[in-house]
Amino acid sequence: MVIDEELTLLESHLRRLKIEYEVFFNNPTKKPPTDIEWKVLSLLRKFSDGGGRISFSQRYRYNAIAQRYAIYSDLWRKKARIREEGYRRPQDALLSVQGVRPEEHEPVHKVYGVSQAALAVVAAAAVAPAKDEQGFTVQCSDARSERDKVEKLYKALTEAKQKAGEDVAGNMDNFASFVQKKTDQIRKQYGCHTVEYTVEVQDGKVRLKAKAKI
Repeated sequence: MVIDEELTLLESHLRRLKIEYEVFFNNPTKKPPTDIEWKVLSLLRKFSDGGGRISFSQRYRYNAIAQRYAIYSDLWRKKARIREEGYRRPQDALLSVQGVRPEEHEPVHKVYGVSQAALAVVAAAAVAPAKDEQGFTVQCSDARSERDKVEKLYKALTEAKQKAGEDVAGNMDNFASFVQKKTDQIRKQYGCHTVEYTVEVQDGKVRLKAKAKI
């Protein structure tokens, strides 16, 4: 199975897992969906060290899925604690219907039927650790008209990967297409004008991150 198909399968499993957990928390007689969760974790672990065989866009897609799982697992852990111990605070009651703000995430998420060791690999990709080095940053609103910025970003990324001993996948044209697609997507999603891209080295590995500048 090709990487894109496996990522699509991972997204499908994660959607199903979210539904299964909603059913579980709404029905006291249901058991936690550990089987489907193991499928999600297995695929997440498989791509956590994809190296040079995974493209820029595929790595970005994987990171987004891993972060989404981290958000869900943190919420499920809190709901499970409330279910076992009962509501202690007024805000606990709201947790049964509300999500969790991203800034509340914890490095490791304890989930029903999932060991801490199994989650350790996923947590590394889903939750940003402390920076090892100050990264290169550039803001972009249109990769087609800001080719010089994209070239500088690509140069910084490839140099960082070479320095870290990582394989450099793709070429400048493919990278520019990826940046344009991702910029358009983030601008549409967050209603921002520009997107900030950063090349960082974390735990000895090179990361390319993108965030909306509102």
